Amino acid sequence: MTDLSRPLLVLYIVWHPDFDDGIEIANILRDHFRRKLYENVTGGTGLSVIYRFAAAPGAAMPLPIDLTEAETTAVVVLADRHLAADAAWTGYVRELVERTEAEGFGKRVFPVAIDADVLGALGIEEQALRWDLWATARNERCARLTWELTHEFCRILRYFLEQLKRPDLDADGLAAYLKKVQVFLSHSKHDEDGVRIARSIRDWLHTGHGVASFFDVHDIPAGLRFNKVLLQQVRVSAMVAIHTDSYSSREWCRREIIEAKRHDVPLVVADSISDREERGFPYLGNVPVVRFVHNGVPRIEVVIGRLLDEVLKDFLWRCRVQLSIDTVDPRVIFIPRTPELISLANLPKEGDLPLPILVYPDPPISAEEELLFSEIAPRVQLRSFTEWMSGAIR
Repeated sequence: MTDLSRPLLVLYIVWHPDFDDGIEIANILRDHFRRKLYENVTGGTGLSVIYRFAAAPGAAMPLPIDLTEAETTAVVVLADRHLAADAAWTGYVRELVERTEAEGFGKRVFPVAIDADVLGALGIEEQALRWDLWATARNERCARLTWELTHEFCRILRYFLEQLKRPDLDADGLAAYLKKVQVFLSHSKHDEDGVRIARSIRDWLHTGHGVASFFDVHDIPAGLRFNKVLLQQVRVSAMVAIHTDSYSSREWCRREIIEAKRHDVPLVVADSISDREERGFPYLGNVPVVRFVHNGVPRIEVVIGRLLDEVLKDFLWRCRVQLSIDTVDPRVIFIPRTPELISLANLPKEGDLPLPILVYPDPPISAEEELLFSEIAPRVQLRSFTEWMSGAIR
């Protein structure tokens, strides 16, 4: 029987004790992946983040890393000149690389090149994230490292999810791992801001950041109907809704949001209102909202970083659901975000499934929301994942 208490993903961060900035970078990563953002889909306090930065008692290197304690494991190595010059620590990292490669795509080492010319000592230049080449301020480097790693963790979990669904995945494992996150940019072409912002995000995504994009008519193959391709693309993407003044008034923008909600697509709203809108679209709620411009500066990295967080949360949730299948009551329907009234649209017709149970990530919804649901759909039970696991159903 599946052990649902087993962590889905454990993150280890390794750095040499003489690297003075190691603790600061590690704490930024820990605070991000252990914060409330990930608590709801992992339980407890978010992802497990464990440090390896000191030699074990009586040894020249840290304690070993247990690759069996979690379903998947990511090891981030902050490779600076001190680590590269220490034979014991380079040996420790080399052994980690060999062990993870023997385990498959669910266990990975991610070297971060803090200093130039340090990766030759580890023999893994092609795998590195090049901190040393990011010509930005320290806080911007840390932000980029966070979302680059988030993208890589999405890959690990996509592979693990495919492996759960198809245990004979080996032949297609690399393809599943390397598949990129696809971003759908939903925007209004009836105001200049919507087009300009969509183009700026698309250009940024195409500058080697590892995230593919889908951008309305430019990526629709010749001979196919616009609306058919557009709505199909929404269902397999993560979406940024560029919320400008005319967005809610446009039929296709509204249809894209409804499709995204009905198909549980990871979604972030980029708040780009410059003046006002006459009637807000209600289904833009219940998802993260990021102010696109702050102090006059566009925040594309913040928007995409937040979207990648939503994608990673979605993979964590889907993996948790897949592991739970052997224990599931046939009445249960899993949804990846807090329920809202549009969640009722996908339920079976009354009589097809008596007393359906909607199970969603923790925490439980508020009493006033639950009361509204009980008045509109009294036959539907709403339970957070923890409530469902504890047997709180009727």
